[in-house]
Amino acid sequence: MKAALLVLLVHASSVSSQFSGIRGDALVEKQCLQQPLDCDDIYSQGLQADGVYLIYPLGPSVPVPVFCDMTTDEGKWTVFQKRFNGSVSFFRGWNDYKLGFGRADGEYWLGLQNLHLLTLKQDYELRVDLEDFENNTAFAKYKDFSISPNAISAEEDGYTLHVAGFEDGGAGDSLSYHSGQKFSTFDRDQDLFVQNCAALSSGAFWFRSCHFANLNGFYLGGSHLSYANGINWAQWKGFYYSLKRTEMKIRRA
Repeated sequence: MKAALLVLLVHASSVSSQFSGIRGDALVEKQCLQQPLDCDDIYSQGLQADGVYLIYPLGPSVPVPVFCDMTTDEGKWTVFQKRFNGSVSFFRGWNDYKLGFGRADGEYWLGLQNLHLLTLKQDYELRVDLEDFENNTAFAKYKDFSISPNAISAEEDGYTLHVAGFEDGGAGDSLSYHSGQKFSTFDRDQDLFVQNCAALSSGAFWFRSCHFANLNGFYLGGSHLSYANGINWAQWKGFYYSLKRTEMKIRRA
């Protein structure tokens, strides 16, 4: 009995010595580094090349692949929307936009629930990068970005968009108009217009009545005759030009 007790004491002493001088919050920090919340954590680990990485907004047992932009504007950007060739349909229903779709190495949408959880845990800024079919580029930045930050249930709150602090990178401000709005899809109409803006605009977004930005609209390949249903950013290219490339990305403020 004494021998067994001695073995237990020696083992406990060995375990204790491994963590001597390490505070509890330091251990938590080490775990967070092993299971990064976002691309900022990944960058801090020394992984500083553009590419697909795993993040854990839902917790340690649920990895989510995401594209990290590590080069634009000093990097660390977690990309939550990416379009560049029309290979993925973005005309989808509520559940797809809630949970996410596509591939992180291609076109994709990260998911409203993931976005909510990320912005609940950290303060973020938003960057929207745009490119047309003549290879012109522009961007817009917003110092504050969050999704339903005060909601008990983000879905019940409609994954409401909050953006502020616009900085112009040549694109103009097409998003502030949407701040304070719930997210709408063709099968969940939460906009302020008498008709369903998502159905009218062939997309899904934080519509008001209806939009100045429709980045999840149809991939129409540049100029189009139909009104406001392409990948539109009105303050840059108006309602009759569907963009070639868009990326919506966040970084810790």
